[in-house]
Parts: sequence; C-alpha cells; structure tokens
Amino acid sequence: MGKGKKEIPSALRHGVYSAMAVLSGEDQAAFEQYRREIIAEYNLSGRSEEELGDYLARLMWRRQNLSTYRIAEHARKRHGEIYAECRPPSRLPDFSGYFDEPETRSEEELCALREQANEQAQTELGAALELVEAGDVATTDYLLEELSIIERLGHMIDRCLKQLLFVKGLKSISSPSATTVATPRIPKLVQVISPDCNK
Repeated sequence: MGKGKKEIPSALRHGVYSAMAVLSGEDQAAFEQYRREIIAEYNLSGRSEEELGDYLARLMWRRQNLSTYRIAEHARKRHGEIYAECRPPSRLPDFSGYFDEPETRSEEELCALREQANEQAQTELGAALELVEAGDVATTDYLLEELSIIERLGHMIDRCLKQLLFVKGLKSISSPSATTVATPRIPKLVQVISPDCNK
C-alpha cells in the first residue's frame, strides 16, 4: 500500500473484529452446531429470543475455549522472538538517553531478514499466526473490555424493554376494546301476580 493510504487493521482484514467471535483455530462449524443446539434446547423463536440465544451460545463457547487465548499469548511471544532475531532498525532511546546505534545493514539485507523471519514464523506457528495477526482482539483484556461494554448495553436494552412493556400494558388497559365491558344480563323477573294480591 502506498503512503497516505490507511491500511485496514489485520483483525478486520481477517474477519476477527470481536472477542466474542469464533477465533482462528476454533471450529466455526462446531460453533454453529452448538448455537443451534442452544436455540433448540430453550425453544427460542423470533428475532429477540434468537439474539439472546446467540449471545448465550457465544458466552458459553468462550468459556469452553479459553485455551485459545493461551495459544495466542504463546504465539505472540514466539513471533516477537523470531522477529527480534532479525533485529529491525531501532531508533528508540536507550537508558542513558542516547539513541541506539544507527542501522548499518542495507535495505536489501533487512528485507531478506524479514522474509526469513516471515517464513520461520509461518513454519513454527502455522494457523496460530492468524491469532498474532488478530492483535489485541485475541487477548483476555480485550474480551473483558468487550464483555463490559456488552453488559452496559444489556442493561440499557433491559430498561428499554421494560419501558416498552409498560407502555404496551397501558395501551391495552386504555384501548376501546378493553374498556367495553359486556354488561351482565340480568334475567327479567316474572312477577306472578295473584288476583288476590291486588285487592
């Protein structure tokens, strides 16, 4: 990509944009089956119920697959070690306040070292390399942050649903069909008047 163009973050490029998503190395088909089983178990129907079932399935899936985060952590650590071996140019100040020594290798040498590091990372890490490319998304910190946001949204949705049910309840009470109450029929009393009673 040329300079000036914004590069799409690797997490978005690879479709991993949520800690609640099925992460790299996890079985998407197994999750879909799991989700269907949850929806069937609780007999969920309609958009709102299925959305709650989907959220429940994702929470339970994450709990069952916490090992993915450990794999991601190990992969990130090893990935960093592999690339540290190629020692890319550094301009960070050292503890004495002076800059590290300037890079003396040519751009071609550095490109060759990076290519070598890429190949080594691919060989060693395999599919786990996608977890590295997902960045912060494949971390427990990101998961906790996302769950915190989801919880706040959940409270807001709950409050909105309660208000909606309250308004619908009021409408049902004040609707014309609810106020029209059938008057109970009182049977007519047939007065049997004896001829002697009028006298």
